Amino acid sequence: MSAAPKANPVIDIHSHFFPPITRAEAAALDAQGAPWLEIRDSEHGMIMTGDQPFRPVYSALWDSARRVEEMDRSGVDIQLMSATPVMFGYRYPIVQALPWAQRMNDYALELCAHNPARLKALAQVPLQDIDAACREASRAKATGHLGVQIGNHLGSLDLDDEGLLTFLTHCANEGIPLLVHPWDMMGGEQRMKKWMLPWLVAMPAETQLGILSLIMSGAFERLPKSLKICFAHGGGSFAFLLGRVDNAWHQRDIVREDCPNPPSSYVDRFYVDSAVFDQRALSLLVDVMGEERVMLGSDYPYPLGEQQVGRLIREADFTPERQQRLLSGNAQAFFGI
Repeated sequence: MSAAPKANPVIDIHSHFFPPITRAEAAALDAQGAPWLEIRDSEHGMIMTGDQPFRPVYSALWDSARRVEEMDRSGVDIQLMSATPVMFGYRYPIVQALPWAQRMNDYALELCAHNPARLKALAQVPLQDIDAACREASRAKATGHLGVQIGNHLGSLDLDDEGLLTFLTHCANEGIPLLVHPWDMMGGEQRMKKWMLPWLVAMPAETQLGILSLIMSGAFERLPKSLKICFAHGGGSFAFLLGRVDNAWHQRDIVREDCPNPPSSYVDRFYVDSAVFDQRALSLLVDVMGEERVMLGSDYPYPLGEQQVGRLIREADFTPERQQRLLSGNAQAFFGI
């Protein structure tokens, strides 16, 4: 007999997978640059983009049994898996990008089938075609995905773009939760030379840019309040710099031009995860966002993620009730788990 579900399961809403994409599969999207997985042995692999090594990885990315073993060690009951952003395929024609997204979403469900009570999936969609993205988001939800992960921008288009707002509105109306993940980081090779600076500097900035594009443009005034949208990586720089943004709103007409209310008044319109790696940062994040709008997110199984998933929240000087919200309750409500 299987164990009864826990009343307050620990839920990690931000983890990644990379399925065993073959070079032949990748070539159907782009023979020169599409991502695929070179599995080197039972433990190690390399994400490739065409002929170029992209990132060394290990088996938890594609081995569901390994993933569940590591969840057990960290005390995680349920994990939501989403695509590694290099899989998005936003730059390709829709005739190629749609079947690619559908195949990646099917891969995700295949990985979850190992233990569907504990492994859940967030879909990807071809944002370069809003109609197709809306259809795929609805199809993915109907086939078992809990929501959709999107990048924080589409080329030069931020989230306040009219097409992207159409997609966000569709998800709000269809009850499809969204996780927004930074990707394709600003700065380029000239400014972000090495030391993983794109991940350390540009990634938090990209995340904050995604949030502020919705606030400062007035998009939250037009989007349905039913929209469930969460920004990964603790919302990036947002919480720490919110005072600066509010000050600018009070002092400069150009900042208020499209945003009728102080930026801080919009924190009740979105959520963030807890991937900030520092107790002081987590305390500030919860103070700014409110304990009901922060969810456990680890960025597992990448090396810049939380290595002992949930430890930051468990060791925080929070009441048991607050810890329960961050580890479990908020995610249950947001994703309908």
